[in-house]
Amino acid sequence: MSHRRTSILAGEPVHSGPVAEIRAPWDGEVVTEVVQVDAEGLDSAIASASEAFAATRSLAPYQRTEILDRVVAGIERRSAELAAAIRDEAGKPDKFAKGEVARAMSTFRFAAHEARREGGEILPLDAVPQGAGRMGLVRRVPRGPVGAISPFNFPLNLMAHKLAPAIAVGAPFVGKPPSAAPSASIILGEIILEAGYPAQAVHIVSCAARVADALVTDDRMGVLSFTGSPEVGWDMKARCGRKQVILELGGNAAVVVEPDADLDWAVSRLAVGAYAYAGQVCISVQRILIHEAIYDEFAARFRTEVTERLPWGDPRDPAVVSGPMIKQSEADRIRAWIDEAVAAGVSCASAGERSEGTLVPPMMFEGVPAGMRLLDQEAFGPVVCLQPYRTFEQGLAEVNRSRYGLQAGVFTRDIRKVFQAWDTLVVGGVIHDDDYPTFRVDNMPYGGVKDSGFGREGVKDAMEAFTEPSLLALRLRD
Repeated sequence: MSHRRTSILAGEPVHSGPVAEIRAPWDGEVVTEVVQVDAEGLDSAIASASEAFAATRSLAPYQRTEILDRVVAGIERRSAELAAAIRDEAGKPDKFAKGEVARAMSTFRFAAHEARREGGEILPLDAVPQGAGRMGLVRRVPRGPVGAISPFNFPLNLMAHKLAPAIAVGAPFVGKPPSAAPSASIILGEIILEAGYPAQAVHIVSCAARVADALVTDDRMGVLSFTGSPEVGWDMKARCGRKQVILELGGNAAVVVEPDADLDWAVSRLAVGAYAYAGQVCISVQRILIHEAIYDEFAARFRTEVTERLPWGDPRDPAVVSGPMIKQSEADRIRAWIDEAVAAGVSCASAGERSEGTLVPPMMFEGVPAGMRLLDQEAFGPVVCLQPYRTFEQGLAEVNRSRYGLQAGVFTRDIRKVFQAWDTLVVGGVIHDDDYPTFRVDNMPYGGVKDSGFGREGVKDAMEAFTEPSLLALRLRD
């Protein structure tokens, strides 16, 4: 049974306009019909958000905090509906869809916490003679309406990472949900309205990409927060004008496994890190670098994990780790990359026969040469490349060879090597031993360097990006 969703303009549902059919990646069935907005509708949303700015920025911290707390309760109340929408529209395995809903609640909790502790700074203007008798007060104020463009792979929590900080600082927002999975963002907009955020400030606009480009170019928007591909993101940054920009643009995450690592732990965690959600995660493990002393043992164990133990298939199955690709064209793309590698003589182990449609079995590759797309580009699919290295320094250098720099992992018990990796790796975050590079907690300063992005998400960091300092210089005495 399909659901009908509507875009939200100034807190009101949009009942007229083009209707898009959303099909489940697993079986192609229509699961949602969503009413979209055109260019005129988006312009209306931007105008309304601009007009709402005075009202939202005047909300006291306690008011913003109470709204954020009510959003948490609203997400919990509609958690089953949200998880089902994520599973059916995005093809995310059921347990990961439920996990995303739980993370979205955490994101809004972190935002409520940061809104409660909002403060400022006192500047000693009398640090120089001309400042005698004066005091400086600095507080952060919102830059303006936030344009939020979110991808399909985390259709709820990545939108939450844009809207929760916006509410926490008192900014209106215009959210553009992913075309393939819009329902979670729309439901989140409904929850925010019910929580009491000013209706004129709430806009969730499902629309074509060419229509959404106004969020990039319109100077009435104070911030653009985008998660997506590097090609699209850097182009947006070049055209965005005066607005503040945050870009999270993906990567091809690598992990280094040293001889002293707990191999049972490393194998089990890296299998999930590589294949969860068919690898459609920006920090999915794509490259596993293993010290040559343990390479054969690790590769044998990992091959068994992939080919015999990893559940894959129907995302509605609670046990499944790797489900379908989001659409046929993405499955065809990764199959072409796989064919290229196999034709070049690269060794491949697969969890099953290569099926047609959107389902691609998890695959492990050995001996992939530099320059091949499977190794050097962002695969965003259920594939992982194993590579041996001789010294720890060589392993770290191979991590840095990538044009991306989002996150990387190190499995070792040697704390000196952990700090060496932190000093050496050119990435936004280094994850040590206890987890794979896919690890993320929603208060982390999350983002990358090089082609992986610009700025940081994570509630506190996003709040700083969404605001700017405002100074008051007080003359207290002669």
